[in-house]
Amino acid sequence: MSVDMQKQYDKIYRYCYYKVRNSILAEDLTQETFLKYFAQNDYIERGKMLAYLYVIARNLCADSFRKIQPELLTEDIPHTDCFEQIELNYTLWHALKTLPEQERELLLLRYVNELSVGEISSVMGISRFAVYRKTCSAIAALKKILEKEDFQ
Repeated sequence: MSVDMQKQYDKIYRYCYYKVRNSILAEDLTQETFLKYFAQNDYIERGKMLAYLYVIARNLCADSFRKIQPELLTEDIPHTDCFEQIELNYTLWHALKTLPEQERELLLLRYVNELSVGEISSVMGISRFAVYRKTCSAIAALKKILEKEDFQ
Protein backbone atom coordinates (compact mmCIF):
# COMPACT_ATOMS: atom_id res chain seq x y z
CA MET A 1 0.00 0.00 0.00
CA SER A 2 1.53 3.31 -1.01
CA VAL A 3 1.89 6.26 1.33
CA ASP A 4 -1.01 8.01 -0.42
CA MET A 5 -3.27 5.01 0.10
CA GLN A 6 -2.37 4.90 3.81
CA LYS A 7 -3.35 8.56 4.10
CA GLN A 8 -6.63 7.85 2.30
CA TYR A 9 -7.24 4.87 4.58
CA ASP A 10 -7.11 7.15 7.62
CA LYS A 11 -9.47 9.64 5.97
CA ILE A 12 -11.94 6.94 4.98
CA TYR A 13 -11.82 5.57 8.54
CA ARG A 14 -12.61 9.03 9.97
CA TYR A 15 -15.45 9.39 7.48
CA CYS A 16 -16.91 6.01 8.44
CA TYR A 17 -16.47 6.71 12.14
CA TYR A 18 -18.30 10.02 11.76
CA LYS A 19 -21.16 8.23 10.06
CA VAL A 20 -21.54 5.20 12.35
CA ARG A 21 -20.06 6.46 15.67
CA ASN A 22 -18.57 3.05 16.43
CA SER A 23 -14.82 2.50 16.10
CA ILE A 24 -15.02 -1.25 15.51
CA LEU A 25 -17.73 -0.94 12.87
CA ALA A 26 -15.91 2.00 11.25
CA GLU A 27 -12.74 -0.09 10.98
CA ASP A 28 -14.67 -2.95 9.39
CA LEU A 29 -16.39 -0.61 6.93
CA THR A 30 -13.07 1.01 6.02
CA GLN A 31 -11.50 -2.36 5.30
CA GLU A 32 -14.51 -3.43 3.27
CA THR A 33 -14.34 -0.14 1.34
CA PHE A 34 -10.77 -0.82 0.26
CA LEU A 35 -11.50 -4.46 -0.56
CA LYS A 36 -14.34 -3.40 -2.86
CA TYR A 37 -12.18 -0.66 -4.34
CA PHE A 38 -9.31 -3.01 -5.22
CA ALA A 39 -11.78 -5.53 -6.65
CA GLN A 40 -12.68 -2.97 -9.37
CA ASN A 41 -9.61 -2.39 -11.53
CA ASP A 42 -11.47 -0.03 -13.90
CA TYR A 43 -11.51 2.81 -11.41
CA ILE A 44 -7.89 2.30 -10.38
CA GLU A 45 -6.78 2.66 -13.99
CA ARG A 46 -9.01 5.70 -14.70
CA GLY A 47 -7.68 7.67 -11.75
CA LYS A 48 -11.01 8.23 -10.02
CA MET A 49 -9.71 6.80 -6.77
CA LEU A 50 -10.90 9.35 -4.25
CA ALA A 51 -14.45 9.77 -5.48
CA TYR A 52 -14.93 6.04 -5.82
CA LEU A 53 -13.56 5.36 -2.32
CA TYR A 54 -15.99 7.83 -0.74
CA VAL A 55 -18.94 6.54 -2.73
CA ILE A 56 -18.20 2.99 -1.57
CA ALA A 57 -17.74 4.13 2.04
CA ARG A 58 -20.92 6.19 1.94
CA ASN A 59 -22.96 3.27 0.61
CA LEU A 60 -21.49 0.82 3.13
CA CYS A 61 -22.25 3.20 6.00
CA ALA A 62 -25.82 3.58 4.77
CA ASP A 63 -26.14 -0.19 4.52
CA SER A 64 -24.87 -0.60 8.08
CA PHE A 65 -27.80 1.48 9.37
CA ARG A 66 -30.22 -0.90 7.76
CA LYS A 67 -28.89 -3.67 9.96
CA ILE A 68 -29.82 -3.50 13.62
CA GLN A 69 -26.65 -3.44 15.68
CA PRO A 70 -26.18 -2.59 19.34
CA GLU A 71 -23.81 0.29 19.98
CA LEU A 72 -20.61 -0.78 21.69
CA LEU A 73 -19.21 1.52 24.35
CA THR A 74 -15.48 1.06 24.01
CA GLU A 75 -14.32 4.63 24.39
CA ASP A 76 -12.48 5.49 27.60
CA ILE A 77 -13.14 8.64 29.56
CA PRO A 78 -10.12 10.94 29.39
CA HIS A 79 -7.95 10.88 32.50
CA THR A 80 -6.72 14.46 32.25
CA ASP A 81 -8.58 17.50 33.48
CA CYS A 82 -9.86 18.81 30.15
CA PHE A 83 -13.30 20.14 31.03
CA GLU A 84 -13.06 23.07 28.61
CA GLN A 85 -12.13 20.79 25.69
CA ILE A 86 -15.00 18.46 26.53
CA GLU A 87 -17.38 21.40 26.73
CA LEU A 88 -16.13 22.73 23.39
CA ASN A 89 -16.49 19.32 21.74
CA TYR A 90 -19.97 18.86 23.16
CA THR A 91 -21.11 22.32 22.09
CA LEU A 92 -19.76 21.82 18.59
CA TRP A 93 -21.23 18.32 18.35
CA HIS A 94 -24.61 19.62 19.53
CA ALA A 95 -24.47 22.49 17.01
CA LEU A 96 -23.53 20.15 14.17
CA LYS A 97 -26.41 17.79 15.02
CA THR A 98 -28.88 20.61 14.35
CA LEU A 99 -27.62 21.01 10.78
CA PRO A 100 -29.11 18.89 7.98
CA GLU A 101 -27.20 15.68 7.18
CA GLN A 102 -25.89 16.93 3.83
CA GLU A 103 -24.41 20.06 5.44
CA ARG A 104 -22.76 18.01 8.19
CA GLU A 105 -21.29 15.69 5.57
CA LEU A 106 -19.99 18.62 3.51
CA LEU A 107 -18.24 20.11 6.55
CA LEU A 108 -16.75 16.73 7.44
CA LEU A 109 -15.38 16.15 3.95
CA ARG A 110 -14.08 19.70 3.56
CA TYR A 111 -12.60 20.48 6.97
CA VAL A 112 -11.96 17.15 8.69
CA ASN A 113 -10.86 15.07 5.71
CA GLU A 114 -9.52 18.13 3.86
CA LEU A 115 -10.95 17.27 0.45
CA SER A 116 -10.96 19.89 -2.28
CA VAL A 117 -14.19 21.33 -3.65
CA GLY A 118 -13.69 19.33 -6.86
CA GLU A 119 -13.23 16.08 -4.95
CA ILE A 120 -16.33 16.73 -2.84
CA SER A 121 -18.22 17.50 -6.04
CA SER A 122 -17.27 14.07 -7.41
CA VAL A 123 -18.12 12.28 -4.18
CA MET A 124 -21.52 13.89 -3.64
CA GLY A 125 -22.53 14.18 -7.29
CA ILE A 126 -23.21 17.92 -7.22
CA SER A 127 -21.57 20.83 -9.01
CA ARG A 128 -18.51 22.62 -7.63
CA PHE A 129 -20.55 25.78 -7.27
CA ALA A 130 -23.19 23.91 -5.25
CA VAL A 131 -20.47 22.51 -2.97
CA TYR A 132 -19.06 25.97 -2.39
CA ARG A 133 -22.48 27.54 -1.85
CA LYS A 134 -23.70 24.80 0.50
CA THR A 135 -20.46 24.83 2.48
CA CYS A 136 -20.70 28.60 2.99
CA SER A 137 -24.34 28.21 3.99
CA ALA A 138 -23.48 25.44 6.47
CA ILE A 139 -20.73 27.53 8.06
CA ALA A 140 -23.08 30.51 8.39
CA ALA A 141 -25.75 28.33 9.99
CA LEU A 142 -23.19 26.82 12.36
CA LYS A 143 -22.01 30.30 13.38
CA LYS A 144 -25.60 31.36 14.12
CA ILE A 145 -26.16 28.28 16.25
CA LEU A 146 -22.94 28.85 18.17
CA GLU A 147 -23.83 32.51 18.71
CA LYS A 148 -27.17 31.45 20.17
CA GLU A 149 -25.25 29.14 22.50
CA ASP A 150 -23.24 32.23 23.50
CA PHE A 151 -20.10 30.52 22.24
CA GLN A 152 -18.30 33.15 20.25
